Amino acid sequence: MSKKRKPLPTEPVAADIESLSHDGRGVTHVDGKAVFVPGTLPGERVLFRYTRRARRHDEGVPLEVLAAAPERVEPRCPHFGVCGGCALQHMAPAAQVHLKQQVLTETLARIGKVAPARWLEPLTGEPWGYRRKARLGVRWVPKKGRVLVGFRERGSSFVADLGHCDVLRPEVGERLPALAALIQSLTIRERVPQIEVAQGDGPTVLVFRVLEAPTVADRDKLLAFAVATGLHVYLQPGGTETVAPLPDQGGALRYRLPAHDVEIHFEPNDFTQVNLELNQRMVDQALALLDPQPDERVLDLFCGLGNFTLPIARRARFVVGVEGDPGLVARAQRNAEHNRIGNVEFQSADLYAEHTAAAPWHQERFHKALLDPPRSGAREVLDALAATGVRRIVYVSCYPATLARDAEHLVHALGFRLEAAGAMDMFPHTAHLESMAVFER
Repeated sequence: MSKKRKPLPTEPVAADIESLSHDGRGVTHVDGKAVFVPGTLPGERVLFRYTRRARRHDEGVPLEVLAAAPERVEPRCPHFGVCGGCALQHMAPAAQVHLKQQVLTETLARIGKVAPARWLEPLTGEPWGYRRKARLGVRWVPKKGRVLVGFRERGSSFVADLGHCDVLRPEVGERLPALAALIQSLTIRERVPQIEVAQGDGPTVLVFRVLEAPTVADRDKLLAFAVATGLHVYLQPGGTETVAPLPDQGGALRYRLPAHDVEIHFEPNDFTQVNLELNQRMVDQALALLDPQPDERVLDLFCGLGNFTLPIARRARFVVGVEGDPGLVARAQRNAEHNRIGNVEFQSADLYAEHTAAAPWHQERFHKALLDPPRSGAREVLDALAATGVRRIVYVSCYPATLARDAEHLVHALGFRLEAAGAMDMFPHTAHLESMAVFER
């Protein structure tokens, strides 16, 4: 018979917040046990109430900030604390960046047992209206008698009741109630679970996931909304291969990397960075650190649509880009042709498969390499990468723990030195940390 869970304490508890967790919640200890309290900052003394107890940690909600940290600011969004789209709006943007650089420092030391020879200045941009890619939840709520459109509530599957969103581009962020009203007017209002937002330098595309075919009247309403707002409406009745625009709604999604004379075309469901301003700065910094020369061969692993590959090709003798998704490889090749770049080859290969050593790129020699892996990191390719003879690696990371793990192997097993590292604030007001590191033989 399982033990009965202890009842939650009913009395508020005063505690000192010691640090922030990886997801931006304040951390304190009560009787030696960790308690996570969202909306609090290190150095603050708060009054909180318990909401959940678990074996290893407890959770609470703040009732009052008894002594505020100097970094505390008034959240701009009235939905902060309920909506799960942001975690750090109560912290000044400059302090958020400092925190992320600190997290990177500590993670590299703790997991990777490494420290860079020098620190890069954090890359930052405009903290509001930056999101050009997003997945918005949609839900018909009978008790409220209306449809909700927005991000999920913090720690919940419910859709937050949002009037607007300040981190989305205003073309969408200011139209959440209008989108909700549109879906509510459809006959399939209960069969539209989400909307994917995709925007480059041109049109904004909304991909409506539909679990039931819209009627002719529904399609007319969607088209009328598109015409009135200038937004482009697509439907997705099945997998990503079923995404298609309504009549006269197809628009070329693209973004430019002006410093490198490159234009990238993409499909609504392709991976692109949510923050194009930061992406430009990230590519600029990566090229400066990689410093490809006219006589050098460069390898770009996890290359996607060619976001780094094509700018590198403007300066190197030859570049090989490798990506696991054959569709992305085909679109990357079309991007090379669109930009009239001929000194590049794209290969499709599963970079996590055991047969990596037999992949074509492994049989070649390269001077330098760039890695831009997903959250799971690049550990599986590091030995094969080192065997190609590369003497410099620029590593772009979206998760500091796997960067640190991979850095440990590169430094302590493969003979590289961590030359430089720095944080990138790709997602202001969230705890999400992107970073860049440079390794030298």
